[in-house]
Amino acid sequence: MHRLLSICALVFCCSSACARVEDDVPPRLQWRVTQTYPHDVNHYTQGLELRDGKLLESVGRYGRSALYEKRIDDGAVLRSAALPPTWFGEGLTVWRDTIIVLTWLERTAQLFDANLQPVAQHRYAGDGWGLAHDERHLIMSDGSATLRFRRADDFAVVRELRVTDAGRPVTRLNELEYARGHVFANIWQSDEIALIDPQTGQVHAWIDLADLKTRLAKPASWDAREHVLNGIAYDAARDRFYVTGKCWPALFELEIAPLEADRRSTGTEHFR
Repeated sequence: MHRLLSICALVFCCSSACARVEDDVPPRLQWRVTQTYPHDVNHYTQGLELRDGKLLESVGRYGRSALYEKRIDDGAVLRSAALPPTWFGEGLTVWRDTIIVLTWLERTAQLFDANLQPVAQHRYAGDGWGLAHDERHLIMSDGSATLRFRRADDFAVVRELRVTDAGRPVTRLNELEYARGHVFANIWQSDEIALIDPQTGQVHAWIDLADLKTRLAKPASWDAREHVLNGIAYDAARDRFYVTGKCWPALFELEIAPLEADRRSTGTEHFR
């Protein structure tokens, strides 16, 4: 009898442990394309953000790095500001009335006013990759598994956050967007976006956007190794996301299922 009870207890414990492991596996959020817009194939997208109904985009590559303000519907450039030819432009964010653009190896953040005029600079250690912000701080990536939260006024680091999925570090964190209380992060050279808890660093969900590349009319200059998914902008008023990639010919507007809806999902489609 004792042996039977022990076996039953063992089975129960194993079942509970398995359930906990399954519960710990981040879901893959469902999504659908709601609109497709043109995007300039010469623009090596690094950062993407909405401001007053227009798209701000930073692009990279030496000699071609710049900041653009674009109309969404047709991709037309409304204003632009070139970065020095010795700079490789990276991610951007808008902090109040200031646009901040990172550089890759130059360790310089260039600040612009609302008219895309340069107004100041900040220096920082290490690489610059992606940039976003929450209600209090800037959030910056450098291609590692660490996000750094910085003060906007002087770029000082106030805390560091190690990003993990089931205890394993998630590296190559690139372009960032803060939305729905999470940090959305492109994983460089992948088709996936991670949803990161800004307090714990745990990945709460993944978004697999591999299917987007099947919807592209790839130009003759297409390079699968270089022209990867990159760029996330969020329209909070409409709860829509805009995503594109480096030198992609299209910008996609997406509806992405809420995290809690996918956690409750029993396998049925969220979108019908």
